[in-house]
Amino acid sequence: MKVFCHEKACIQDFKDLNVKLRDSANNANRYASILMPVLGNLGYVSYAVIAMVGACLSIFGGQMTLGTLASFLQFSRSFNQPISQLSQQLNSIIMAIAGAERIFGLLDEEPEKDGGYVKLVNARYDEKGNLTEVPDRTGMWAWKHYHKADNTTTYQLMQGDVVFDHVDFGYTEDKEILHDIEIFARPGQKVAFVGATGAGKTTITNLINRFYDVQDGKIRYDGININKIRKDDLRHSLGLVLQDTHLFTGTVMDNIRYGKLDATEAEVIQAAKLANAHEFIMKLPDGYQTELKGSGNGLSQGQRQLLAIARVAVADPPVLILDEATSSIDTRTEKIVQDGMDRLMKGRTVFVIAHRLSTIKNSDVIMVLDHGRIVERGDHDSLLAKRGMYYQLYTGKLEQE
Repeated sequence: MKVFCHEKACIQDFKDLNVKLRDSANNANRYASILMPVLGNLGYVSYAVIAMVGACLSIFGGQMTLGTLASFLQFSRSFNQPISQLSQQLNSIIMAIAGAERIFGLLDEEPEKDGGYVKLVNARYDEKGNLTEVPDRTGMWAWKHYHKADNTTTYQLMQGDVVFDHVDFGYTEDKEILHDIEIFARPGQKVAFVGATGAGKTTITNLINRFYDVQDGKIRYDGININKIRKDDLRHSLGLVLQDTHLFTGTVMDNIRYGKLDATEAEVIQAAKLANAHEFIMKLPDGYQTELKGSGNGLSQGQRQLLAIARVAVADPPVLILDEATSSIDTRTEKIVQDGMDRLMKGRTVFVIAHRLSTIKNSDVIMVLDHGRIVERGDHDSLLAKRGMYYQLYTGKLEQE
């Protein structure tokens, strides 16, 4: 608001909202103030009418005894009293009904559907060389695939092989965002996505996590259709580092351990060293026991990114997704963060969305997207030699930097 000199407009908007609130409150109080005395006086009027009519019937007609009249008057008072109380509480009742509508609206929301049945389990090879499931964490994961047709269960080593097979996707059915996407990411490869804003880079990584489901085509993870994998297990196998790091109120140790809740202190420290975060953590007032509040207030953006990388490192997933992880930090800090990410990426399948193209020069494959289509693919040198869209993006970025 200050940068765009928008204070007056915002103050006016705030005043308009306050006026609407004042008018609504006045109307509510007016109706409540009218309703309560009207209903209350109706009770008194009815009491007086009953008393007069009953007295006449008792005195002149002899059709009603004095005891019957007294009982009827008491019944009338008992009948009018809850109506009067209801009028006093009507405002609160209406507010409760409005709140109940919001609560029931939330309760009626359909939960996220998950039809997956392939599980992710800890595994190791037995004496015969067969892959078996074990309860303890071994650093080796396998897909536990139950085959309903012949009632058998097989185990497949998780390696991080991701394939997009002619994938189409749109947030709405009438407008496709991605068109005929084909990607082959082999275990240990670094795949980078580049392109203009809105080209579909982040959407592709969201499909891997199954934050959204594809409209057409298939995504296979180690040869398994990801729709068959349970969402919790699928996401457990993926490490995600975003541009905006979310830190929680708690110690630095707890924030890193969020990637693996049962991690020991030694594992957390080792992950921090891997991410180049150990040095700055030790300079904090209480080291790993330093309390963080307000999404890491007091830490720089680069330090927050290092904690995010450490959080992923302690989880030790085979596949990494780095979405603009260094776009909001300076060049000097970027070197430290990039070194930490390079260590983390070693031996893993990595999907990188890069704002600074200089950080993806060593990628095995670079995908250039334009309006939801892959228009170029290859390594850095081959794409520069083509002098196509990637060449224009890269040379333009270098001039800006």
